[in-house]
Amino acid sequence: MKFFLIGLPGSGKTTLGRKLASALKLPFVDLDAEIEKRATISTQLIFKKFGEPYFREVESSELKAWCHRDGSFVMATGGGTPCFFDNMDVIRQAGKSIFIDVSASEIARRIKMSEKSERPLFSNVHKDNMKDRIEFMRSQRLPFYKQAHHTIQGDSIDSESILSVLQGES
Repeated sequence: MKFFLIGLPGSGKTTLGRKLASALKLPFVDLDAEIEKRATISTQLIFKKFGEPYFREVESSELKAWCHRDGSFVMATGGGTPCFFDNMDVIRQAGKSIFIDVSASEIARRIKMSEKSERPLFSNVHKDNMKDRIEFMRSQRLPFYKQAHHTIQGDSIDSESILSVLQGES
């Protein structure tokens, strides 16, 4: 089975994905890292040199390549992955999608504590405007995120919470 963690940047998809993959004894895939391998430059540089539309095309292509592979894995998608092209349909058909729904205030706190330059969509956002930017982004992306097979809500989600939801369906 393929598992896809979706949600806003800073929601914890990568951290939770690594733990979930370990618990399920599956490989972990970070979609942004796979894009960087393929492009041989960082996502930040892709955004800067080629722009977001180009990045989204590469992202969609890489997602589809992983979805067509044999075998199971846990993937942390980029925050915008489900919102472009037919990516959410691709994700839903390829496996189980889990929306990690963390509050805008908690995400703002996390991003302020991290290196903003690693997050291209937030690199030019002043810290006082961070929560508003995240709330706006959430409002735009929520229709896509709500299509996930499962939603897990909270500011301190752990891999055990995700496992119990997944085990509850079997």
